[in-house]
Amino acid sequence: MLKNYIKIAWRNLWKSKGYSAINIIGLSIGMTAVLIIGIWIKHQLQFDNFYSNKESIYKLWNKYEDQQKIYVNDITSAPASQALLADYPEVERAARMYWSSTALMSFGDKKIKSKGNEVDPAFIELFDFKLLKGNSKDALKDTKDIVLTESLAKNIFGKTDPIDKTLLLDNKELYRVSAIMQDLPSNTSFDFTYLIPLEKAETYSSGWGSNTFYTYIKLKEGTDVDLFNKKLNNIINKKTNHEIKGSMFLYPMSKMHLYSKFEQGIAVGGKIDQVKLVAGIGLLILLIACINFINLSTARSQKRAKEVAVRKVVGAQRFHLIIQFLSESLLLTFISGTCAIVLTILTLPLFNQVLDKALIFSFSDSSIWFSLIGFIFLTGILAGLYPAFVLSSFKPIKSLKIFGRTNKFSLNFRELLVVFQFGIAIILIIATIIVRKQIEYASQREIGYENSQLIEVPIEGGMEKNYEAIKSELITANIAEAVTRTGWSITKNGASSGGSFLWPGANPEQAKKMGFELGRTESDLVKTLGLKLIAGRDIDYGRLPGDSASVMVNEAAVKEMKLENPIGSYLKWGDKTYTIVGVINDYITGSPYSPITPLLIYPSKNWMLNMVIRTSPNRAMEMNLKQIEEIIKKFNPAYPFEYQFVDQKFAAKFKDQQQTAQLAFIFSGLAIFISCLGLFGLASYIAELKTKEIGIRKVLGASVTGITAMLSKDFVKLVIISILIASPIAWWAMNKWLQDFSYRIEIQWWVFALAGFSALFVAFFTVSTQAIKAANSNPVKTLRDE
Repeated sequence: MLKNYIKIAWRNLWKSKGYSAINIIGLSIGMTAVLIIGIWIKHQLQFDNFYSNKESIYKLWNKYEDQQKIYVNDITSAPASQALLADYPEVERAARMYWSSTALMSFGDKKIKSKGNEVDPAFIELFDFKLLKGNSKDALKDTKDIVLTESLAKNIFGKTDPIDKTLLLDNKELYRVSAIMQDLPSNTSFDFTYLIPLEKAETYSSGWGSNTFYTYIKLKEGTDVDLFNKKLNNIINKKTNHEIKGSMFLYPMSKMHLYSKFEQGIAVGGKIDQVKLVAGIGLLILLIACINFINLSTARSQKRAKEVAVRKVVGAQRFHLIIQFLSESLLLTFISGTCAIVLTILTLPLFNQVLDKALIFSFSDSSIWFSLIGFIFLTGILAGLYPAFVLSSFKPIKSLKIFGRTNKFSLNFRELLVVFQFGIAIILIIATIIVRKQIEYASQREIGYENSQLIEVPIEGGMEKNYEAIKSELITANIAEAVTRTGWSITKNGASSGGSFLWPGANPEQAKKMGFELGRTESDLVKTLGLKLIAGRDIDYGRLPGDSASVMVNEAAVKEMKLENPIGSYLKWGDKTYTIVGVINDYITGSPYSPITPLLIYPSKNWMLNMVIRTSPNRAMEMNLKQIEEIIKKFNPAYPFEYQFVDQKFAAKFKDQQQTAQLAFIFSGLAIFISCLGLFGLASYIAELKTKEIGIRKVLGASVTGITAMLSKDFVKLVIISILIASPIAWWAMNKWLQDFSYRIEIQWWVFALAGFSALFVAFFTVSTQAIKAANSNPVKTLRDE
């Protein structure tokens, strides 16, 4: 019986090759979108969820309450981990990690720069990282031990066994390779390639008042984390004799990636919102493809009415007819699913480029195949269930009418599905336009400095002690117009500090709320960056020792402090007093979508991270870079020359939104294509049904234009209804999305007009191609057989 169902289903599909092709193409594209999105979602859901003891691993967070607002951050103080380990029996292990740093590793003539972290020895055991060589308990036992990832070890040592070999870090300290770790997967929040014991970082900060480390905690099995967190209330107060107010809490490591957005100390979402959005879009695209199947199947119900009637006369039960039509649906879906697998393999590299991910379709992953088979079966049932019940009914002609009815204001079910299809497509078109306009708006925002011809070079090795010589040679040789060095990247927010500032006219409450973004420099910052001095002068600590007590602030800081004459005003910061010598214009350091915050730039010759060089515009950049490299290598031969263009680093700030725009463009294009594919099939079928009507009209003198308008008007009306329904929904959704940006566009009416016109034009073009073809047919041929 099953074989007979499949045979008849195949014959029916082959008999209607055109409509079958339309369904297969639409379903294949929809299923491909869902497969790719499913692979991406699986990757996201598995972030930091692959540890064997993931249920008991937590990250330690600080929580502070100020002015009825609760703030949290995941950077904690040095003694926190040991305090929890010593005072709370529920804690099984605790380990700290210092911020990532890049080190030069030397082994013989081999020199490689790699990114790594300083960690407590318990870190490897806490996360049970797989060691290919070495023992996890003893891997970081000695202060000069180092653990390498497999790929880094191969790059340095080749095929030689690296265990017990000695590496020179930053041309200063020797470390013994104690273990080799398996390379980290792509779905982890860690990005190190080596680990060394937490030794140097210990000297940076040791008190409760300085937050420097990431702290990870493993609780003993059976511990109730909510009850444990209650024990951590006011722990900072108690440990500092109420000098510092604050508490701590543990947050599951497995939730860090997807649920990292906090409001009032409570996790309210994060990446999970994007996952849900993308998943919803993928399912909507598949739904559009399924609607095509339903519409074409029910539209063709008239042609299959005789088949149903004959089957029932010879004794076929409705149940058997339903099984037959579902068999056709499942066969078509199976063919579409096979095509979708091929399309997924072919298009996945393109999506990897858009998403900047290394997603793979693994043939060896049994879960993918089980999910895929279930997905194909479910799609086939959902797509074919409604047509099967309609076509198996006693009066298929009467059950669903073709376009046209006595009540001109009513819509039948199939027309409602067309409205739904185009509604989704129009929403996606509007979203694409608004996302792109938001990116353009932010990219055209005045950044406040000249980022062209500007490069950043990391200060490392001998560059610090030879800075003045390097700077002098660059300017003397006309390679650079200006050079400065900074303690932060000028395209990123500096460190933040607040609650310990005083200035003329400030009251204690105002000073308590005041917070500054902090930046360190030495000399020539204004000239190098091309900033505008609103008042006063630049800091010149390199030539004026007295400038050790001078600071510059931006316009936002002056406005916040309400200083009428800022130049010469004092600014007390903790136990030090500075004099404001310059006011610079506001310029963007952080997100281009956020308002500019108060900035304080203070003088320093220590802890400088970058040399910022404004290259000469009168020379080719390639020549400038070549000579900069020669000069720096002369003073710092052990390190490879590295640099970054500031304008490219600033452009990278738009990466996430550009990815969103690209995805919206792709998905809206797919939605329009699949919807038009369905319209094409419906239009061609209706034109086929009205062949004789068209012939009669032509004999009576109807023009091609009139016949085309007659056949197209019902479809155009449906698209107009879609526009009217989709526009307010799109406005609400995109207005909510824009609320995440302080610096944002206003949604204009023309966006909806453009999206509506585009959808209307594409739909009319699709339908009119079939309508014109039908209108140009020879009435003699169409009326010959009556």
